[in-house]
Amino acid sequence: MQRTAPLLVLSALVFLTQTACVVIEDGEVGVSKSFGAIGDEPLPQGVTFVVPIARQIEVWNIKLQELKERADVPSSEGLIVSLDTSLLFKVNASQAPDLRKTIGTQRQYIEKLVVPYFRNAVRDVVAGYPVKNIYAETGRREIAAKIKGFLEDNLAERGIEIIDVLLRDVQLPQRFKESIEAKLTAEQKAEQKKFELDQATKDAEIEVARAKGAAEAQEIINTTLTPGYLQYLWIRTLNQNPNVVYVATEANLPIFKPVAAGGK
Repeated sequence: MQRTAPLLVLSALVFLTQTACVVIEDGEVGVSKSFGAIGDEPLPQGVTFVVPIARQIEVWNIKLQELKERADVPSSEGLIVSLDTSLLFKVNASQAPDLRKTIGTQRQYIEKLVVPYFRNAVRDVVAGYPVKNIYAETGRREIAAKIKGFLEDNLAERGIEIIDVLLRDVQLPQRFKESIEAKLTAEQKAEQKKFELDQATKDAEIEVARAKGAAEAQEIINTTLTPGYLQYLWIRTLNQNPNVVYVATEANLPIFKPVAAGGK
C-alpha cells in the first residue's frame, strides 16, 4: 500500500497535466477528433474536458459570417463591370462534423467550397444581363436573388445556410458612364425646353384671357352707356365738386354758376 500510493499520486498528476478543458460558447459548436477519427455528433455549448494525446476539440463558428468579394465580370454586351458583393452565410451546427470530414477545417471549407461557388455564381448570373440592368436597382435585386438561389441549391446539402446576397457597389465601364452622362444631359435639356414651352403657352393663355376680358368689357360698356346714362354720370361728377352748383332748366339742361369763395 505504501508503494502504490505514490504511484497513484504520480498518475493523477500526469493525468491532470495532460488534461485540458475546452469552452464552447453560444454561437459555437464543438467537433471532436479522437486518434484521427472525427466524431459524428457535434458537441453543444458548455465546458468539455479533453486529453490532448487521445482527444482534441475544434471549436466551430456557427454565427452569421460575411464573405466579401470584388469581381470584374462581363455583361451580356461584353463590357466589364466591377462589383462589390457580400455573401451572408452560416454553418448548420448538426453538419459541422461532416464538413470537417469531407472538406477540412473552418478556413479550408470557406476557401475550397464557399468562395469558388460564390465567384462562379456571380460570373454566371451577371453575364446574362446588360449593363443597364446591372446598374438599375430592380436588376440588382433580381441578380442577387438568382445568385442566392444558385448557392442554396449547391451548398445547403453541404451544411451551409445562405442568408443573403448583397450587391453593394457597381462600377460601370467608362464608355457606358459617358453615354449615361450624355443621355442625362440631353434629358435635362429636353426637360428645360419643355418647361420653357409650357411657360410660354401659359403666358400666351394669360394674354388671350386678358384681351378677351377687355373686349367683353368694352362690348358691355358700348351696349349699356346710353346718352341718358352718360348725362347722369356727368351730373353726378359735377355734383361732387363743391365749387359748382346746377339748376335744371325747362329743356332739362343744367345752368352752372360758380360759387364764390366762402360760399357767398
